[in-house]
Amino acid sequence: MKTKLLFLILFLLPGLLVTADPIKDLIEQAGDAEKYPNANVLTVFDSTVVDVQESGLSFVNTHQLFKILTKKGALDHRIVTYGYDPLSAYVEIRKVVIHRANGETEVLDTANVLDYTAPARMIYWGASEKMIEVGRLEPGDAIEVFLFKKGYTYALLYDNGEDEKYIPPMRGHYYDIVPFWSSEPMLEKVYQTSVPEDKTVQYKFYNGEIRSSAVLRDDKMIYTFTKTDIMPLKREPNMVAPSDVAPKLLISTSPDWYAKSLWFFGVNEDFGSFESTAEIDAKVDEILQSAQSFEDTISLLTHWVADEIRYSGISMGEGEGYTLHTGKMNFRDRCGVCKDKAGMLITMLRAAGLESYPAMTMAGSRIDYIPADQFNHCVTVVKTPEDNYKLLDPTWVPFLRELWSSAEQQQNYLMGVPGGADLKITPVSDPENHYFKMINKAEVNKEGDLEGKLTITAEGQSDAAIRRMFTSNYKSEWNNWLMDEMRKLSSEIKIKRIKFHDPYDYMSGPIEINIEYNIPKYTVATDQEIIFNPVVFSGIFKRAMSHLYIDTSLEEREYAFRDRCSRLVVLYEEIKIPEGFKPVTKDFDLEYDEEIATYEGSINFENNTLKLREEISLRKRIYEPEEWPDFRKVVIAQKKFPAKQIILTNKN
Repeated sequence: MKTKLLFLILFLLPGLLVTADPIKDLIEQAGDAEKYPNANVLTVFDSTVVDVQESGLSFVNTHQLFKILTKKGALDHRIVTYGYDPLSAYVEIRKVVIHRANGETEVLDTANVLDYTAPARMIYWGASEKMIEVGRLEPGDAIEVFLFKKGYTYALLYDNGEDEKYIPPMRGHYYDIVPFWSSEPMLEKVYQTSVPEDKTVQYKFYNGEIRSSAVLRDDKMIYTFTKTDIMPLKREPNMVAPSDVAPKLLISTSPDWYAKSLWFFGVNEDFGSFESTAEIDAKVDEILQSAQSFEDTISLLTHWVADEIRYSGISMGEGEGYTLHTGKMNFRDRCGVCKDKAGMLITMLRAAGLESYPAMTMAGSRIDYIPADQFNHCVTVVKTPEDNYKLLDPTWVPFLRELWSSAEQQQNYLMGVPGGADLKITPVSDPENHYFKMINKAEVNKEGDLEGKLTITAEGQSDAAIRRMFTSNYKSEWNNWLMDEMRKLSSEIKIKRIKFHDPYDYMSGPIEINIEYNIPKYTVATDQEIIFNPVVFSGIFKRAMSHLYIDTSLEEREYAFRDRCSRLVVLYEEIKIPEGFKPVTKDFDLEYDEEIATYEGSINFENNTLKLREEISLRKRIYEPEEWPDFRKVVIAQKKFPAKQIILTNKN
């Protein structure tokens, strides 16, 4: 194939002089916007060649060719940018060539490559970006980029005496996670890695097919992976992460997850990450004054770390990456990222006499079984009196009742414990642990006024959704926020009384809100007819029911999909109506009882009172494509509940 031949010319024989211009041929033959009508840029090829050293250090050469198809594509590629972390990697833009549509060629002066601090939010670790301005481009132009990288995040200057800091944390081992998918069409992608012969390599390609080969050359095994005609991944609303379903290669020299677990345990114990101090011991004693049990102890310490250690990555120095900062540093700074909060909790749990260790997980996507480092989050495990490990996450539960966020259910994790551990997955949490209940008892009179009392209670992640509406606002705005939510019913609403306990007092029990209200002329009322919308089915406090935001227009799904959390929703309303009036809507009963979701809806009229009820149970966070019809059926049933509008007629 032309492209494959080109890679050999560019990487294996860089000094070879050729008279033909294969790049120009590839650009001309690649196609244009007419062939790719929904694309702004076409990747003609993307080639990566990796040379792995005995230490695990990798030298990476990347060669890419992009063809501009549209004005937007030209605008998006006016600057070539690559990000890296200077503490562990280096990146060098070695050459950029612009191939104009008119046949002219321009080689950019790499002396103009700039190195900027990367934009950051909440984590300020000094990440940088190398960039060079390409300037004005037109459809039909192409950009050829040569990049050198070194290090376990990106790369750096070789032969500078500083290679030691670019060796991967798990010294001697090499791994990579290579996406073979793109947001724009790609004609060919090649990934080649040369690994010392004595290192055992395991790899697997997920979600598709790939051409691969393994050849022994001198003292290295050369593995080559090639995929052609890569089209943009089809997206679906609320689908799982692209890395869960798109083609990707995982490759690693680590033998298994047990080896990674043991290494993670050892590197932190050797570093002394969890050694306590007199100040920490004193704070632990203070926090645990009221503790009567194991559950009290882990709850009080988890919530103290969650609430008192601010999420902000500003601490630098020894201990970045997989080595957790010391408890002394975290306690002094009172801020850090997930690994700092997890490490602080481990230190305090150990100070309290409990056995505790760190664990790595991947928030937002799956971890596949090849032991490449598919982690982006750090949590805590503590050994229970029953000799089991319990997960705690002080990062995700500030001012929340849970100790482990159930938004992380069905999520893989790896513990760093003595003896090692295999990859595990967090269990599904029962919907009853995350109930949201909204009950309204009201009365409508002949003049059309509605008066009632609304009660909201919630637990678990539903409690979190409601409680955050308080804790994310100033205290002075709490009542105003609730009034704004109720004004969704009517701008004329009059709030007679609002009652709720302190939202920051999450330890005393689930959130509860009581609102007494009056809405003058809420209904359309005549002597013969009254029309109105029931309160609890109007969409107020919808944020506690994230499933209602899921697009149900799709009849089928190709990919797995996810909701915020499993949950139980109960909506109930009793409305006393004037004498002589009866609802036009007949009694209604609907029930779906599926394995992953259930629905019960009813409308009944008796003793001059209209009773409306819905109960929805969603039993997982992540669902398979074949479960979509049942999930969709239940959500549509709630959205189309016939009590959206009530019509009463006077029978006298």
